Amino acid sequence: MERRGPAAPQSLDFTVENVEQALHQLYYDPNIENKNLAQKWLMQAQVSPQAWHFSWLLLNLDKVPEIQYFGASALHIKISRYWNDIPADQYESLKSQLFSQITRFASGSKIVLTRLCVALASLALSMMPDAWPCAVADMVRMFQAEDSNVDGRARCLALLELLTVLPEEFQTSRLPQYRKGQVRSVLAQECSSVFPLLEQLLQQQDSPGFIKQKVLKCFSSWVQLEIPLMDCENLIQAAFTSLQDPELFDTAVEAIVNAISQPDAQRYVNTLLKLIPPVLGLQEQLRQAVQGGDMETSHGICRIAVALGENHSRALLDQVQHWQSFLALVNMIMFCTGIPGHYPVNETTSSLTLTFWYTLQDDILSFEPDKQAVYQQVYRPVYFQLVDVLLHKAQFPSDEEYGFWSSDEKEQFRIYRVDISDTLMYVYEMLGAELLSSLYDKLGRLLTSTEQPSSWQHTEALLYGFQSIAETIDVNYSDVVPGLIGLIPRISISNVQLADTVMFTIGALSEWLADHPVMINNVLPLVLQALGNPELSISSVSTLKKICRECKYDLPPYAANIVAVSQDVLMKQIHKTSQCMWLMQALGFLLSALQVEEILKNLHSLITPYVQQLEKLADETPNPSNKLAIIHILGLLSNLFTTLDISHHDDDHESTEVKKLPVPQGPNPVVVVLQQVFQLIQKVLSKWLNDAQVVEFCPARCWVRALKCDLRGPSSRQSVCAIFEKSVKTLLDDFAPMVPQLCEMLGQMYSTIPQASALDLTRQLVHIFAHEPAHFPPIKALFLLVTSVTLTLFQQGPRDHPDIVDSFMQLLAQALKRKPDLFLCSSLDVQAVFQCGVLSLKFPEALTVKASCGFFTELLPRCGEIPPVGQVVHENGKLLLQAVLEGIGGQASRSLMDHFAEILFALSKHCFSYLSVWMKAAMQQEGFPSARLSPEQKDTFSQQILRERVNKRRVKEMVKEFTLLCRGLHGTEYTADY
Repeated sequence: MERRGPAAPQSLDFTVENVEQALHQLYYDPNIENKNLAQKWLMQAQVSPQAWHFSWLLLNLDKVPEIQYFGASALHIKISRYWNDIPADQYESLKSQLFSQITRFASGSKIVLTRLCVALASLALSMMPDAWPCAVADMVRMFQAEDSNVDGRARCLALLELLTVLPEEFQTSRLPQYRKGQVRSVLAQECSSVFPLLEQLLQQQDSPGFIKQKVLKCFSSWVQLEIPLMDCENLIQAAFTSLQDPELFDTAVEAIVNAISQPDAQRYVNTLLKLIPPVLGLQEQLRQAVQGGDMETSHGICRIAVALGENHSRALLDQVQHWQSFLALVNMIMFCTGIPGHYPVNETTSSLTLTFWYTLQDDILSFEPDKQAVYQQVYRPVYFQLVDVLLHKAQFPSDEEYGFWSSDEKEQFRIYRVDISDTLMYVYEMLGAELLSSLYDKLGRLLTSTEQPSSWQHTEALLYGFQSIAETIDVNYSDVVPGLIGLIPRISISNVQLADTVMFTIGALSEWLADHPVMINNVLPLVLQALGNPELSISSVSTLKKICRECKYDLPPYAANIVAVSQDVLMKQIHKTSQCMWLMQALGFLLSALQVEEILKNLHSLITPYVQQLEKLADETPNPSNKLAIIHILGLLSNLFTTLDISHHDDDHESTEVKKLPVPQGPNPVVVVLQQVFQLIQKVLSKWLNDAQVVEFCPARCWVRALKCDLRGPSSRQSVCAIFEKSVKTLLDDFAPMVPQLCEMLGQMYSTIPQASALDLTRQLVHIFAHEPAHFPPIKALFLLVTSVTLTLFQQGPRDHPDIVDSFMQLLAQALKRKPDLFLCSSLDVQAVFQCGVLSLKFPEALTVKASCGFFTELLPRCGEIPPVGQVVHENGKLLLQAVLEGIGGQASRSLMDHFAEILFALSKHCFSYLSVWMKAAMQQEGFPSARLSPEQKDTFSQQILRERVNKRRVKEMVKEFTLLCRGLHGTEYTADY
């Protein structure tokens, strides 16, 4: 492989010399392009026929390990992937050569030895059971035979390495499913040749530590073959003994956990019961490790206890006569949950136990009532103790200590507290209202005690417990919540973490406050006060939003104060952008419950400063700084309009308060405001519409994501669309006065630079207003305009705009559904629209294809009632069928087959005479829609589709079956869940 520059090596022969040269280039050439070329060539070399020749030569002992490793890897690839290329009469020769090479490398390079063992393991798996019935026994016998050239200890290590990689290779092998089951059964039987050897090596006094470690790794590998647990009993006990040796501890833990965790292990209850005493026997070692700060040891012992308890709690609970030993195991796990120190700085063990408590509770509650009552009597006290332990573990460290924590440690602690919160919520199922009473009593004693001041951490943890339960459990009928609401103002808040939890707890109780409005005044002042603290930004704003959403009909007496405080913090720019948006949503909920005059008054004071700022920005020359300011202001307005709904479209319940509200008179306040600022928005838009930098700053995204408006980077044009899209959704028919202006503005925007957000807002307008004669003309004009612009985009090449194509197809489908008369317009090129739809079916993006299918399933039923549609389908339907069959034949994702089936069903139902001709012509093409199909299979599918014009579900089944045939997957393991 003699060359100096980065010339492509593809043309070089796969010889030993060229392989060595390429490896040198891969490892040592500083040029990354040369490295990539070498790697690509070496990958081709590994799978070439010549690999059978050069692999053995590369294993010569005079080669460096990197070259030897490549040779061994090439052998493994050839054996594992190209087994069918090897003649049966060469199996024995190949086996013998691999044994010989492993023996040679037993005292050599470890990485090469491992790779050779993997190659022999792959060979054995492929030959089992017929061609090599006693493979494992033969391996053991071969390496136990005396060989004067190889050190006995080296032979032992080589055998252990081979036995270790054999099950691992099985787990990752490409054997067919039926062969996997067959080989697994053979390997499980062959453990009788392996386990006695492993036991002997572990029990020998003179076995060095590294041999025992290798034995434990080998055992750990074999138990994952679902070996019966009783057959593993002796080795598990030996592994428990090995836990006393620090060098073997980690490996022994892994072996025990793997053995205990096998799904099949629960069948062997007697063996499981025998394992409880040795696990309990580790408690002293666990306590010493905890006292000595040995986190690795405590972590390992905890893993063993949790593996036994979590995987087999149901089986062990069923052994009623052994309830005390299982309870002892549960208490041991409780010790692990409550292990001293703060997670994750002082300990990392307690988090391992949380899933166990879920599992145990589920198993107890799954028993029949009588048996469940018995276990409840035993385990309810345990779960009350668990609550105390978890709340203690959830406590923050001292302020001084917490200040030294890294940001990563703080984040891990936050996630840990979320896990505790989830556990407490789950425990409520077991303990019920008594849990809330217990928490309330403790909090009450803590806040009213005069003996000694309690730490804020203790108070915060108890509140956190309340919050965890109230966030997900309906506490509206709890008799302790009124007392809790009364206690909250008595909490001395001197810490950000405590203040945060107070806020989140109030937020979690917002639904309760809606049912008990007299208590709102107890907590609302706390929330409004917290709004002014930037450190409480997320908790205070989200809590106010929840209160305004849930309690809005009881907030008018407090509205002026809420608006004033909110306006003050917005003007002072205390909060980040996302919290400002939440705050505007909160104010939208609040204002929705006021009288129209009050709404207009508050809106005027609230948005006037922003309108003035926007007017100023509209006069400035566009630059990145004022662009961000414009986006921020438009975001505030759109979020306000999202929730400001005086018609109560968003109310998901009919409370008596809603029913008593008077029907609002006069114009909708949002419409009034939009009409006032419309000219200003148009002015802003005119400044930015042709600015390429603004458009490039944020590429067009799917409008749905943009209009959810986190506003962390949409273009100004998307923000404009967001305002009107949210207003249309909220106001519905009340938005009618704005339709002509909005249609004109959307047309202007889309004509300049097409974006999906404009198409989707057009679709909203078509959906809501197209059926009304008064609004049809501007909507029709807008529809024709955006269609014309999009058709031009298709002529230029639409592949870079899948979001626009997706939205366009959805718009067309909506037009056909709500106002099919739009397709009667003489200026609409229906044929071009049809062809665009066919092209869209071939996009790689699944959502775009799905939208295109939706368009055709709406279009085809209109063949009879809309003459232009009928004519286009008659002339171009064959192209549609061709595209659909290409997708079914393998060009499209299998997840889209139901959508293609709907098109076929619509063709069969509404265009049957055409379909029979088109189908026959299409299927006569050789190799279409797949080269894997026989003429009989194509004919059968055609007849099935043409016969079925009633049952859509049956057509979907036919298409799924046919696409599997097309892809060569029919009857394979890949179709099990399809």
